[in-house]
Amino acid sequence: MLGNTLMDGVFHTSAAMSAALPFLIRLAAAADIGIAVRPGLVDLLIVAAELSQPVDAGNERHVLLLGNDRDHPEREWCRAAFTAHASALRALLDDSTFPDGLISENDRECLRRVVEPQRSLS
Repeated sequence: MLGNTLMDGVFHTSAAMSAALPFLIRLAAAADIGIAVRPGLVDLLIVAAELSQPVDAGNERHVLLLGNDRDHPEREWCRAAFTAHASALRALLDDSTFPDGLISENDRECLRRVVEPQRSLS
């Protein structure tokens, strides 16, 4: 399974995730790929988006679960990949061919945060 290859445990992405993200984003954004495949791709993007968020070094619980950012450079690499492919991610979020509910509002917000990092500051 692709997800197992791109994850380095439950709370960590592998170094390969940032390399795979451009392809995953483009595939998920392709309306003609077929609805059977897209949910899995979108789910993987959401997990990567969540796990790429910076960890507040002052939050001991988060550091215990996720580790320090300095020990996990793949987070920054993933954020850079999301930024570099923001237009495709926006197209995915704006795609009206998705059935209602395929991407929950919380998941949409998670993906919006990696496209527009200032959202997480508010």
